[in-house]
Amino acid sequence: MGITTTREAVYEALTTTDGLAGWWTRDVHGDGDAGGVLQFRFEGAPEPNGFDMSVLEAKAAERVLWEVVAGPEEWIGTHVSWDLTTEDDFTIIMFAHRGWSEPGDFMHHCSTKWATFLMSLKALLETGEGAPAPDDERVSNWH
Repeated sequence: MGITTTREAVYEALTTTDGLAGWWTRDVHGDGDAGGVLQFRFEGAPEPNGFDMSVLEAKAAERVLWEVVAGPEEWIGTHVSWDLTTEDDFTIIMFAHRGWSEPGDFMHHCSTKWATFLMSLKALLETGEGAPAPDDERVSNWH
């Protein structure tokens, strides 16, 4: 995904609670620095209603890597990575959510939801207004 903003701005949106609350979920707490833990909660979601991410890497304007340490069973132990580069006037975000034990309905749903949240991140950085949960795009009866 390409965004017309700086890598520093993207990095801030991925590592600060204010930044994360602007595009993923308004209910976020914790520490986005390497060694920290971020807690993400989603209104109306079934228990445990969110995820805790251990921040494995946070290299300014280059890379963010999380490991899911609490949340739905399918997510535990998976890794979410954000690699940032610049091409022309675009900041390129290479996003991945890896380590699923097996493909399943929840993984496929989450892939679609990640797409909506990545567009929310793009909107936040380019217009100042994202669509974080609970105002995110509904894609199924799972939300």
